[in-house]
Amino acid sequence: MKLLFAIVVWVFLFPVQADNSIQGQYLGAKTAESPDWLKNSFLEFEEDIAEATAKNKRVMIYFHQDGCPYCAKLVEENFANPEISRYIQKHFDAIEINMWGDRQVVSIGGKSFTEKTFAAALKVQYTPTILFLNEQGKTALRLNGYYPTDKFQQALRYVAEKQENKLSFNEFVRNRSEVVSGQLIEEDFFLKQVNLQQLQADNVRYLAVYFESPECTECTVMHERILTDKPTRELVNKMDSVQLNIFSDAMIVAPDGTRLSQSEFARKLNIGYTPSVVFYDKRGVEVHRIDGFLKTFHFQSSLAYVLEGAYQTEPSFQRYISARGESLREQGFDTDIWGYESFHPEKNAQ
Repeated sequence: MKLLFAIVVWVFLFPVQADNSIQGQYLGAKTAESPDWLKNSFLEFEEDIAEATAKNKRVMIYFHQDGCPYCAKLVEENFANPEISRYIQKHFDAIEINMWGDRQVVSIGGKSFTEKTFAAALKVQYTPTILFLNEQGKTALRLNGYYPTDKFQQALRYVAEKQENKLSFNEFVRNRSEVVSGQLIEEDFFLKQVNLQQLQADNVRYLAVYFESPECTECTVMHERILTDKPTRELVNKMDSVQLNIFSDAMIVAPDGTRLSQSEFARKLNIGYTPSVVFYDKRGVEVHRIDGFLKTFHFQSSLAYVLEGAYQTEPSFQRYISARGESLREQGFDTDIWGYESFHPEKNAQ
């Protein structure tokens, strides 16, 4: 992996140099105690599904890891919300899995895993990741990353009401959302090109497609807190970026050459969260996406993961960001996984 790529960017952007003799700090880790209403499962999922079905419930699998502040936020804001807590307990058997754990898991069909090999087999890239299973053990919905309480409640209703055979999660969210006609927040790096296939044919840069919606709180946070971070901005400028409105009927040409509206494209990709960012390689193939709430370090790491081509050699994004953070700290830089500033000049000033 070309981990030095991101480090060179940091050093270039700032006149202050890191002191390599000082180990950077690891900041922002947080662990919250899970609620006692989670099911004490033997992790034999055929049995769990049968038990849930008998109670007219569905199975919800929650992947977490120690020190994950996004997991802590899920526990402290979503699970601790009385309305959400009651709804989950009424409609779901919720099961917790440590994505690095060693407990035995028996999946549908009787195949055995450890928690960590099960997470790897399912390509869990973010924590929390939540899988909702239907009565046949198939995924009714998957949430990659933290969802704020209002959007999380939409996901719970979608699965509890067994809507997955009627419409996509994107359609469910759209049908229950007031279509806002306001403007998106613009950036100088967004290209006006609407033919995404042609855009990639003309050069050899990666493509990032930002799916947003007007009056979106999390979109505003991304623009005002994350994209203003200088090292992040430098990474953004190394790829082509296009902004789309998930409610817009304006036509585009997708990377695969399909002509469709922006809203149809979002529906085709089942974008149920804004902002989402979908990354494409130079052949027009999706290689990574952000479709949950992220702060600066993880957002920046997603950009670097694509730009370095690390997705080709390291399928685990979690292992990649761990190695990237360690490398940065060895250079004397702090890594704050729960902050909005990726550089701490007070510590690194000589």
